[in-house]
Amino acid sequence: MALKAKHIVEEINGQRCTAVEKGIEKKRVTFLKDLLQNNQFEVVVEELAKTEESTVQLYNIGVTDLVFNPVIAVYEMTLKTPAGEPVTAAYWNQESSESIKEYWLMAK
Repeated sequence: MALKAKHIVEEINGQRCTAVEKGIEKKRVTFLKDLLQNNQFEVVVEELAKTEESTVQLYNIGVTDLVFNPVIAVYEMTLKTPAGEPVTAAYWNQESSESIKEYWLMAK
C-alpha cells in the first residue's frame, strides 16, 4: 500500500492513535508492526469485521504517538530497518527488501 500524505488520528481498540494503514491484510500488519516496534513505537492493531463478500480478514494498524506521520518519517529517513538502515518508500511499500537511500533512482 502506498504512503498517504493525510495524517489521520482516530480511535483504534478504544485508544487514540495515528492511523498508519487501514484495511490491510495480516502479512502487511506483521511487516508494519515489526518495523514500527523496532523503532520504539507502541503499535495498536484492530481486526475489522468480515463482510459477506470479503474472503480475507482485514486490519487497521496505528501507533499511540499522535504526532507520528509515516510520510514524514519515511522521507526524512528517521525510521530504521532492523539492520539499522534508513527506511525508504520502496522498503515501506515492500517493493524492495533493500534500503536504497537514493529512492529517486528506483526503477519500476
